[in-house]
Amino acid sequence: MVDFLWLLLPVAAASGWYGAKQSLRKRPTIPLPIPHEYFAGLNYILNEQPDRAIEVFSRLLQSDNPESIEIHIALGSLFRRRGEVDRAIRIHQTLVMDSRLSKEQRCLALLELGHDYYRAGLLDRAEGLLKDLIELESNNEAALMLLGAVYQQEKEWEKAIAITEQLSYGNSHTKRTTLAQYYCELAAEAFTQRHCDEALERLQQALTCDPACVRASILNIFNGQSRF
Repeated sequence: MVDFLWLLLPVAAASGWYGAKQSLRKRPTIPLPIPHEYFAGLNYILNEQPDRAIEVFSRLLQSDNPESIEIHIALGSLFRRRGEVDRAIRIHQTLVMDSRLSKEQRCLALLELGHDYYRAGLLDRAEGLLKDLIELESNNEAALMLLGAVYQQEKEWEKAIAITEQLSYGNSHTKRTTLAQYYCELAAEAFTQRHCDEALERLQQALTCDPACVRASILNIFNGQSRF
């Protein structure tokens, strides 16, 4: 099955990061010089050179600089992208315990750790952490979508539906098609158990979300044939 929630995740991640940074900017702070190497590291990320970026950020972490928290987050994410999930987990776990973190920074670090757990296949840990994060920030779209992806992997379709319905994208096409596919999964399960009435109800819910859902239409035909 296609990971439908990943179609929405980049948008939410970007908006979550932007919101956190905007909140931090609102606080009165004394301007501090940002090392040139920090921008060099960001440039390596943009140019898809994660090894060079890791090298730069690792050097910066050894010095006392004001951007160390953001560097930890970036470095852990780079390790995850490179497939070194264990190292990403260690970095983000250490960061979460840092008493200097603001609420926004802690939430961002928790989200990155949730991504680490998900990538490592530690779905129970990811689920528990994301639930805690959503209690801190109930409107954290990226956390909601990642939790929905966890439920999708676990085939917990009812929970995936409940999470997807909390997203703030209103009646967007992607949200509606995602919900329709989840209802189709429930219909297919009911169909294999010969619970025809339940299957029909789920298919109707799928078609209500997405009237053009081909899968729901096909399952509806099979469900009708099974009654004869």
